[in-house]
Amino acid sequence: MRRLLKPILMLLLTCGLAAAQSSTTAKAADKPASAPAVNLPSEATVDSFMQQTFGYEPQVSWKIASIKPAPVPGLVQVDVVLASPQGQQISRFYVTADGEHAVVGDIIPFGAKPFAPMRKILEKGVTGPSRGPEDAPVTIVEFGDLQCPACKAAQPAIQALIAAEANARFVFQNFPLEMHNWAAKGADYADCVAQASNDAFWKFIAKTYEAQTDITAENADEKLTALADASGVKGADVASCAKTPATKAHVDASIALGKSVNVTGTPTLFINGRSIGNISQVPADTLKGLVDFAAKQGK
Repeated sequence: MRRLLKPILMLLLTCGLAAAQSSTTAKAADKPASAPAVNLPSEATVDSFMQQTFGYEPQVSWKIASIKPAPVPGLVQVDVVLASPQGQQISRFYVTADGEHAVVGDIIPFGAKPFAPMRKILEKGVTGPSRGPEDAPVTIVEFGDLQCPACKAAQPAIQALIAAEANARFVFQNFPLEMHNWAAKGADYADCVAQASNDAFWKFIAKTYEAQTDITAENADEKLTALADASGVKGADVASCAKTPATKAHVDASIALGKSVNVTGTPTLFINGRSIGNISQVPADTLKGLVDFAAKQGK
């Protein structure tokens, strides 16, 4: 799959496309939109483009997820779900205003303090369970999906980073992806475990990742209830809590927060507002360096 897509689309090791490191959404929220409207390409045009690009490979199929104005003026954002025998991948590209060119890659923030807008949104909006000092100079936020294999693969790197940074605050935000058939339920259970016990929450997500391949849409309630029990809370109470509108609303708010900072895939990690993709592929020294550097920058 990666061999096929590299020439056209930048693939990141996430479930879905990793978040573009963009402050444009944050800036758009601070001032009225004044950019001229762009002409959106039709689904037929995008489908034809995909056919011309990937038609030689019969094992690759696609579904157009969205065609909409990009956060920056003059570009159209296109999200496509690509599928192959290896799995699904959400990929993104941008179409120029003349409709003649596609731009591949991340839109990254620019300015004297490029990560400040995202940091501000996250500091105001995070509601997930946390560990570490509340007044720590660095806040690390992970948007995760308990059914996502890439999230499971990234856990050793994330846990090592947390262990090495005693003065950082770490927050977990649920971001279940629609492509996963029990992820939303997993998020509901995780939210309820966190309500019952912050300590049990960290045990619960670790155990859920360990059991990930054994959980299905059909047995999710049974498995997640047992995992809650094993984590130190009453599984039956968690199962009841997971079905309430209040829990769904809380998880939906976490998803909305992620979307507001351009999260489209998991795991996405933010270090004081700076988005990090390919977490499991980033050397431990680099991750630690990013945290140490952010701590020196202050507010």
